[in-house]
Amino acid sequence: MTAAAAFDVVLAFCPVVAFLGALLLMDSFRLVRPASVALAIGYGAAAAVGCLSVNHYLLQSLHVPSSVVTRYAAPIIEESAKALLVVALIATGRVAFLVDVAVEGFAVGTGFALVENLNYLRAMPDASILVWVVRGLGTAVLQGAATAIFGMVFKALIERRSDRTWLALLPGWSAAVVLHSLFNHRLLPPVAQTLLILVVMPLATLWAYSRSERATREWIGAGLDLDIELLGLVSSEAFTVTRFGQYLQQLRGRFPGSTIADMYCLLRLELELSVQAKAMLLAREAALDVPVDEDLAAVLAEREFLQRSIGRAGLLALKPLQVTGRRDQWHRHILRQRLRVASPSDSGLRSSS
Repeated sequence: MTAAAAFDVVLAFCPVVAFLGALLLMDSFRLVRPASVALAIGYGAAAAVGCLSVNHYLLQSLHVPSSVVTRYAAPIIEESAKALLVVALIATGRVAFLVDVAVEGFAVGTGFALVENLNYLRAMPDASILVWVVRGLGTAVLQGAATAIFGMVFKALIERRSDRTWLALLPGWSAAVVLHSLFNHRLLPPVAQTLLILVVMPLATLWAYSRSERATREWIGAGLDLDIELLGLVSSEAFTVTRFGQYLQQLRGRFPGSTIADMYCLLRLELELSVQAKAMLLAREAALDVPVDEDLAAVLAEREFLQRSIGRAGLLALKPLQVTGRRDQWHRHILRQRLRVASPSDSGLRSSS
């Protein structure tokens, strides 16, 4: 490989990878594991292969004009494909904060951009350096930032209106598609447009990212204090006069006594798991490695047993007593991750939610 070709490769690949690395370094809570980032990059690469095939089919088989594909069809197809993994991660509780959503989204876009630029390198080996400046500093960063922005907007909206998931998808997806389409319209000279993308998109992502990092820190600190207080209340003799205790008493007319007892045990267990998860995150921020509770695997298994024992109707009846909302599932996810890292033999443990 000649020096010029090597420089083209650096321009095509390094900027987007460097920005993803910066986001990971800024994650003081280490919310996203390297394996998860690698999976997101791999998914983005696979999505790029699929989208390139679809775009090629539109151009060659259906004879859609290239301007229509580039300006309208490709942004819709590509942003939809990249968004799927982010939606799945949020829906299954694998991410809980805008910080980890941004990292996962940008990782998907990074994988997409790497394959897309590799395809261009093969198709245009003699292209000028200006092409790789535009591809590497403009298009590649756009691919990552657009998906990150979609994820953060979707996550923010779904936390406000969790009952309208599909409506929460539209604003972030529309924003990503419009940004992508405007870039492909080439409204400005290539270098000017690249500079605009290189300044605006990373700054917008970093601004939202830094605000989320502060919000995450505040939520974890305040949430830990609340969970500890509630756990003490649940374990005290005064529990029966609290709204939690009174609510469980009201359920006695609908469920057997054994089920009510299981509900109480599950409520207490959820609070204990929430405390463990938040304490672990605070330890990570302080660069401390807290050992895994030796009973964690048994506690997670007990939770699954209690859920099965209570049944679907009982779990629905317990919903008003949830104290950590949509992040309950995420608490268990990061605890399982920590358990797998500490004890590879326990990696078969699966979530029942």
